[in-house]
Amino acid sequence: MIKLGEEKIYVGDVRHFFSRISVAVIDLIGELKVGDEILIQGKTTNLRQKVDSMEIEHKKVEVAPPGSSIGLKTIDRVREGDKVYVIRVSSQAP
Repeated sequence: MIKLGEEKIYVGDVRHFFSRISVAVIDLIGELKVGDEILIQGKTTNLRQKVDSMEIEHKKVEVAPPGSSIGLKTIDRVREGDKVYVIRVSSQAP
């Protein structure tokens, strides 16, 4: 689901998914911001969405630093162990 001129940057893993409220707990190793386009991939997961809002310890944040665990509402089911990537326009785009 990566388009020409885009690259994906690994930022973390899904630790847990709450199916009733469709919220993923993600452990970050990279920074994530509201407005970022993300890709969540796993054995049976391939989901692309925009980060509309996220929370740390039940408080809304605009930026989550590396080392944070965040809650993120997802548009579809994700699974524990899925990889989370930020989509960026490639600096090598033609």
